[in-house]
Amino acid sequence: MRYARFVENTWHPSPPTVEEGRCLVLPAELELQALWFSGAFGRDFTTKEGQPVKVVQFGEWNRGAGPDFHHALVAIDGKEHHGFLELDPHTADWENHRHAVNPAYRDVVLHVSFRDDGMTNFIRNDEHRMIPQVLISAEMLEEALQRPRRDTAIAKPGRCLVPLREMAVDAVSSLLREAAEFRAGLKAKRFLQTASAHGRDAALFQAVAQTLGYRSNALPMLLLAQRSGLKQLRESPDAIEAILFGSAGFLSPELHEQAEGETRDYLRTLWEMWWKVRAAFESIHSIPWQMHGQRPANHPHRRIAALVALAGNWNSFRKVALARPFSAKKIIAELEKLTHPFWNFHHTLASQPSATPIALFGKARALELIANHLAPLALQEDPEFSYEPYAAIRSVTNNEKLRRVGIRLFGSEQLAAPWQKCLAHQQALLQIYHDFCLEDLSDCDQCPFPQQLAQWQP
Repeated sequence: MRYARFVENTWHPSPPTVEEGRCLVLPAELELQALWFSGAFGRDFTTKEGQPVKVVQFGEWNRGAGPDFHHALVAIDGKEHHGFLELDPHTADWENHRHAVNPAYRDVVLHVSFRDDGMTNFIRNDEHRMIPQVLISAEMLEEALQRPRRDTAIAKPGRCLVPLREMAVDAVSSLLREAAEFRAGLKAKRFLQTASAHGRDAALFQAVAQTLGYRSNALPMLLLAQRSGLKQLRESPDAIEAILFGSAGFLSPELHEQAEGETRDYLRTLWEMWWKVRAAFESIHSIPWQMHGQRPANHPHRRIAALVALAGNWNSFRKVALARPFSAKKIIAELEKLTHPFWNFHHTLASQPSATPIALFGKARALELIANHLAPLALQEDPEFSYEPYAAIRSVTNNEKLRRVGIRLFGSEQLAAPWQKCLAHQQALLQIYHDFCLEDLSDCDQCPFPQQLAQWQP
């Protein structure tokens, strides 16, 4: 694929390492844990001593104090070990946090870290037993994060607009096709890694949760889906709603006592159910919700409500979401029919009822799920779903990032509009923006992409 070669054989420097005197900025520990648990780094590793490690079971999130994951099963040199798994940003955190003298960490079978600061660290428990160490490299972390070295770029025309304007329509179309297929391959790989770790249902549930979280609450929604667990939710169908809102930290005895009317009755019902099951789901580690600056339709309460409705209708949704042959229309129809007697008319747990019904899972969010998860997977698995039907799926909206992309690459939103009408083209432009505009630290001056465009032939 020519686009892949463009990305690989350019000015992109190697991922920064400690040895070079530069350090990749680590995400928050909670995000590292979520990435690990999703299987984003794979299952096969090598310890710092050179022993092969295979993660057989990723375990369960620890809801209290102590190691991060319980009931993990790892095979080291072919021998299986069952116990706890501890994940720290820095190798030295084991000693810094005094895990070595804490009996709660005695049965840790694997320590995972992301930054070796150049010091010799002996990871041992309170009985002086050495604990195998796995260090996730900067390259593995960058690939898992799938994010550029910087998060913003100025919304101004770049040097690409001249060669793009001079390219034939067929040439631009072929460029976007390859960029879209490249991006789809990355996204399908990520889904399949999670499916390998936890099964296809769990991978799909987490994908939906991330989609509902949109930008500011994608990580919190992923954490909620991971901690609550689809399997556990389906084992308690009458408690799905209480488990999700309770695990999210949105239920308390005062809440329903302060509410009025139907909201009071609804919250009392949730609290009475949550009280019965909370011991199995409540965590001392709160989920970092972004509550401010959210449109009512994007409020975490409402996004969780959509996840509730979906979990309660899982068999029907799963059937169309993973169906082969793939059908975007059936997925959209399935999601648009989700309803809830309370959430059809409320934006939050504290809001006044709306005079008109509100869609729980609108078409725009359904298309986001299709573009980022379901269509990429189908392109990998479904022989009847090729690029052409993918490119036939029309978009219904442009977000702020897509508007920036249009200005950067084509000079204006108007000139970009013909190339932003379908999901595939939108995904392609986002990938180009990610791979070149956001990776370029020269503010376009030294970016090689304009020169590469001159070489592109349909």
